[in-house]
Amino acid sequence: MPQFEIITFDCYGTLIDWENGITNAFQKEASKDGKDFTKEEIVRAHAEIEPVVQAEFYQLYSDILTEVAERMAIKLGWEISTERARFLATSLPSWQPFTDTNNALERLAKRYQLGLLSNIDDELLAETRKHFTVNFQLVVTAEQVHSYKPNLEHFFVARDRRGKKTGWLHAAQSYFHDIIPTNSLEIPSVWVNRKNEKANEGGPYPTYQVNNLVQLADLLEQVDA
Repeated sequence: MPQFEIITFDCYGTLIDWENGITNAFQKEASKDGKDFTKEEIVRAHAEIEPVVQAEFYQLYSDILTEVAERMAIKLGWEISTERARFLATSLPSWQPFTDTNNALERLAKRYQLGLLSNIDDELLAETRKHFTVNFQLVVTAEQVHSYKPNLEHFFVARDRRGKKTGWLHAAQSYFHDIIPTNSLEIPSVWVNRKNEKANEGGPYPTYQVNNLVQLADLLEQVDA
């Protein structure tokens, strides 16, 4: 009998290439004012600002993205209005899956139930799901729990909806948002470490580690053989 029954995924960064999505949207809008920012500048500014905004108080992720875009612009020397900063949230439905995403999900869907635990709004996620070629049986969003990972509400709600505490594996790219909290709840995890990052010295450590979703599908074929 397979060790796992359901694989849940973080969405943006794990299944969806959010770095290129944000970069393309930011560069396109900034070019209208003759501004030119590198991908590295944009991703670094986003990584510094988004966790701060998320931690301030709960608001819809579309509003989070607007606030983040406005603060990123200021940090990079480009001032825009709040209304104009909505370009980033507007761009999200066009963000594309990684090239390995759908093939790997199709392989996994033959053996497991699939789920999404995402720091996102229901409406935006509905648009993103149009890019996937599989269905997800369990979906928990920030809008549903009024909280953002690494807070634990996503995982509590997912556990309650499953009705079981066994047979669950969570896969994610973000060590901070997903691997640390799943470890604290003793939920088996796989770190989809697309950027070859390092875990904190002394841990916590994921149950498994891969570099992409094809490796994850290969791994589970061996683990659950």
